[in-house]
Amino acid sequence: MKYIYHENKKGAPVFVLLHGTGGTESDLVSLAELLNPEYNVLGIRGNVQENGMNRFFKRHGEGQYDWEDLEFRGNELFEFITEKSKEYDFKLEDVVLVGFSNGSNIAIQMMLKQPEVFKRAALFAPLYPADVAEKQDFSDVKVFLSLGKGDPVVPEAESERVIRLFEERDADTTVAWVNGHSLTQEVALEAKAWLNK
Repeated sequence: MKYIYHENKKGAPVFVLLHGTGGTESDLVSLAELLNPEYNVLGIRGNVQENGMNRFFKRHGEGQYDWEDLEFRGNELFEFITEKSKEYDFKLEDVVLVGFSNGSNIAIQMMLKQPEVFKRAALFAPLYPADVAEKQDFSDVKVFLSLGKGDPVVPEAESERVIRLFEERDADTTVAWVNGHSLTQEVALEAKAWLNK
């Protein structure tokens, strides 16, 4: 997988940056700098192609996931992050997942599969269109969710489902709303306040 790693401060937490459809490993670097310039940065490029656009997993159409591929890619991405944690000497529990859209969605997949590992996440425009039967314990998970009113990609009912997914598992959940499928300066600043409080 293509990636970038920037060490800003030895031993600081690490942002794992997961871009949206068509993005690259560098897309969210400026967001990371805004959130906390001392944190280290691991930006990863999705290795699935959809009409020439980078993604983290396949889908059959807008909001129609290839669940088998998501499972496979989620495990593959987790293994990649684990590998990099050894290479660059950081702890997985010091990771903060930061995703936009497609990147947020695979972040949720990893959190559900590895509930004991990932403890903090800032997820912008997430969509996870399934009811998850298993009740993972997220009682020591802190998550910031940025959701869209009138989002053409994620219906509001699906945004509410994502909120429930975390709240029903006892995550410390902070919710912010924006207009549409976007990552605005305002909501980035809200995420910064959440992260650094």
